Amino acid sequence: MTDSIMSKAATMEIPINSNGDTGTLPEDDSLEQAAKLQWSLDEKVGSSRGTRDLQQVMVSGPNLNETSIVSGGYGGTAEGIIPTSSIKGPAVRYNAEFNKRIPVASLGSNMHHSSSSSSMTAEETTRGVAVEKLETVRKWGLNTYKCTKQMISERFGRGSRTVDLELEAQIEVLRDTKRKYENVLRLARALTNHFYNMVQTQHALGDTFADLSQKSPELRDEFGYNAETQKLLCKNGETLLGAINFFVSSINTLVNKTMEDTLMTIKLYENARLEFDAYRTDLEELSMGPKDAVTMARIDAAQQQYQVQKDKYERLRSDVTIKLKFLEENKVKVMHKQLLLFHNAISAYFAGNQQQLEQTLKQFNIKLRPPGADKPSWLEEQ
Repeated sequence: MTDSIMSKAATMEIPINSNGDTGTLPEDDSLEQAAKLQWSLDEKVGSSRGTRDLQQVMVSGPNLNETSIVSGGYGGTAEGIIPTSSIKGPAVRYNAEFNKRIPVASLGSNMHHSSSSSSMTAEETTRGVAVEKLETVRKWGLNTYKCTKQMISERFGRGSRTVDLELEAQIEVLRDTKRKYENVLRLARALTNHFYNMVQTQHALGDTFADLSQKSPELRDEFGYNAETQKLLCKNGETLLGAINFFVSSINTLVNKTMEDTLMTIKLYENARLEFDAYRTDLEELSMGPKDAVTMARIDAAQQQYQVQKDKYERLRSDVTIKLKFLEENKVKVMHKQLLLFHNAISAYFAGNQQQLEQTLKQFNIKLRPPGADKPSWLEEQ
């Protein structure tokens, strides 16, 4: 009905009055009513559809599952429309190389699992190293605190210390002996240095006397036998220098190697004694406190540490005792030989007994440099 009315209206003429206003005809009212009816219907339908679409967008938003895939062009039929909600199952990736279909979800999960596993392994390793270092620093700090506290307590007379009177006396004797032997070594080196300079002076003086003996005919004999005397003294002095250098070398080995090694063991023993007393004091203080569950656990841990420090202390005390015994035997043997060598060499030299001096060196297996070799200083021979 509406189409017939609109076609009829298109062929009608609209009369105009003298004032330019359209006239009123019976057909005009029907046309106007029909147009108003069509406009109201279109407005209602459009507003209701737009309102429904806007509400759907505002409430639920764009839903990918309701999206349609249009296979044809614009304005195509509904036969080419495929709703995506009808496509189900996991997404797949086509692998042309192996002619397989690989699920994308499984690929992603495997890669994620391997990468997360490797990252977790590296993180666990780093964390383990950090925890180990932190534990080492914690133990060192706790041990240092206990030992410092024990040392201060002993120094101010408030703490007790473990004392082995016999061993402490032997250690003190060794330290005093080392100081005295160091003095002997210092004096022997000074004697070697001075005597070396004297021998070099005698050698130069003998050469000068021999030269003057050739150039002074009236004093040839006097210069001649003085030159021979100085050369003989120089030769005997070089032999004595060989004996003294051997004496200095042996004393240096005894003082700076053998005694020093024993003193290093004594130092470790004293540190172990301090740690032992520190943990012993800690255990005694905990034992005098309340006996609750927390305290008993701390007492058990302190007891274990105390036993460890006690074993270490006793082991080092035994090592010190053995080393002191062997050091005393070695010292007596070495000094007996060296003192006999020093006495015989000095006596033979100043007595002018060249044969006895050479025999002394053979007795102690001391070899001298050849006569033509340059004689280094005693500092070079050390």
